[in-house]
Amino acid sequence: MATTETNTRVQQWTNLAQQLRVDSIRSTTTAGSGHPTSSMSAADLMAVLMSSYLHYDFDNPGNPNNDHLIFSKGHASPLLYSMFKAAGAISDEELMTLRKFGSRLEGHPTPVLPWVDVATGSLGQGLPIGVGIALAGKYLDKLPYHIWVLLGDSEMAEGSIWEAFDHASYYKLDNLVGILDCNRLGQRGQTMWGWNTAVYEARAKAFGWNAIVIDGHNYDQINQAYSQALQTQGSPTLIIAKTIKGKGVSFLENKEGWHGKALSEEQEEQALNELHPVRSMTFPVQKPAQGQLPQEAAKKAVELPRYGEKDAAATRKAYGDALKALGAANPDVVALDGEVSNSTYAEEFAKAFPDRFFEQFIAEQQLVSAAVGMSVRHKIPFASTFAAFFTRAYDFIRMAAISRANIRLCGSHAGVSIGEDGPSQMALEDLSMMRAVYGSTVVYPSDPNQTAQLVALMAEHNGVVYMRTTREKTPVLYSPDEEFTIGGSKVVRQSENDRLTVVAAGITLHEALKAYDQLKSQRVTIRVIDAYSVKPMDEETLLAAAAEAGDKFIVVEDHWPEGGLGDAVLEVFTHRDGPLPQIVKLAVQSMPGSGTADQLMEEAGISAHSIVEAVNALLQRK
Repeated sequence: MATTETNTRVQQWTNLAQQLRVDSIRSTTTAGSGHPTSSMSAADLMAVLMSSYLHYDFDNPGNPNNDHLIFSKGHASPLLYSMFKAAGAISDEELMTLRKFGSRLEGHPTPVLPWVDVATGSLGQGLPIGVGIALAGKYLDKLPYHIWVLLGDSEMAEGSIWEAFDHASYYKLDNLVGILDCNRLGQRGQTMWGWNTAVYEARAKAFGWNAIVIDGHNYDQINQAYSQALQTQGSPTLIIAKTIKGKGVSFLENKEGWHGKALSEEQEEQALNELHPVRSMTFPVQKPAQGQLPQEAAKKAVELPRYGEKDAAATRKAYGDALKALGAANPDVVALDGEVSNSTYAEEFAKAFPDRFFEQFIAEQQLVSAAVGMSVRHKIPFASTFAAFFTRAYDFIRMAAISRANIRLCGSHAGVSIGEDGPSQMALEDLSMMRAVYGSTVVYPSDPNQTAQLVALMAEHNGVVYMRTTREKTPVLYSPDEEFTIGGSKVVRQSENDRLTVVAAGITLHEALKAYDQLKSQRVTIRVIDAYSVKPMDEETLLAAAAEAGDKFIVVEDHWPEGGLGDAVLEVFTHRDGPLPQIVKLAVQSMPGSGTADQLMEEAGISAHSIVEAVNALLQRK
């Protein structure tokens, strides 16, 4: 570019960077907390990006052509919010509400702000989610937007970062640019590799990335790096920027002990004097080109699979069949799996719609993150693996709720009923884990027709939705035309002479029905409830059972006793007036080993035999 134009551009970058630093200090000083120095190190990087490379319509954050900017180092939120002010999206008055009660400017970014895609702050999540958005952009939307992810050097120790590096390279995500703010200092001192940028460069290249090492305060190098990143084809780019924490203020630069620490008013005045503050300029951000948007594919009614009375099938197989049916009806449905699709039966979808199936291999954190990223682009993602392995990604599921993400998770091979594989493969805590997620929905079907109906309902439901499926084939209990609802249940056995109620779901419902038949032969009648919606629970049906069949309940589940179906039932009665009913929880109490499903359920005390014994014992109890 011409010298005059160059000087003008550099002056603009300088002014913006200084304003971002000033506002990061001002807002955190007013708040009395926050991360000014972590924001200051990346100010030059963000100034060039915002002024010259980011394409974003702040007046229309839903524009499908917008770039996506993710602060994986979410603690640098003062910098992000200062960018929003500089773009004219928020006022200086709102900027000064940082971290205040009721403010949209929370300590770490969340989608309470319309320009924030996902919640960050739990380190190591922004890049994996960026991979999900990039997958959608390259392979589904097929739009030219880019995903820019600001990374901190401390979070480069997170394994999820390297799962993202691996998958981004595998899928050739040249629309993804990582910007590593390598400022050397973490929370308690130097990071693992400090300013050894060669280590990050070698690792990025080993993972197949285009790696560019720059001085993160040299505008010419920053500008060239962004330009090169946009020209790179067939691989993602990592810009490794050596920066100085606290850049621009002499008593903050590269000094330990300032992480997450706001300045005092006196220190703020000294710092602002050094920065020659530019406080309230507005810097225009380029809007994306008005490209031709893809035609929305036509949706049609779902034709779910139907299973006859003699068609015994595992609910995991019904999940795969129903997912395939959803895919045929709605082009926004996508599926992801953790290299077990022949066991979860997500392979049914993969065979039918390979362009909408994304293998995430044995990388469960990336699996959930990719689903979150897909939901940012308004896809309907279903992610599946063995239920036990979602525990690896629990922080990502927790953060998905904070992100207001709409994701559907399916965990197969749950409980001791999986049999010979042994306890390492048995999810015995997943119901508890998923119930504890804010705003989550948890369903646990017991037959294939019910599974198919619930899979269809999952597609329409918002938030984090979890389905638990069973490995073993089970009999068909319901007609294909039976209707189910989120928050519902089914009373599958009842009479006017019921003496107590057994509540079960999934595999244990079949045990409860066997127990019903045995007890009926002894002239003992019980009510049996299929609590297929574990969260929300059908309170009305349970309360009716207490009124009609007495205040005696047995809850049987293939799960540890803590936090599962038994506790969900108990919580219903803690909300009503009067004494609690007598509730016996039959659950897995000891560490299982290998064996057949029948042997392990008998040993765990959740078989039909155990239910019969528990019923007789409870009826004899005064």
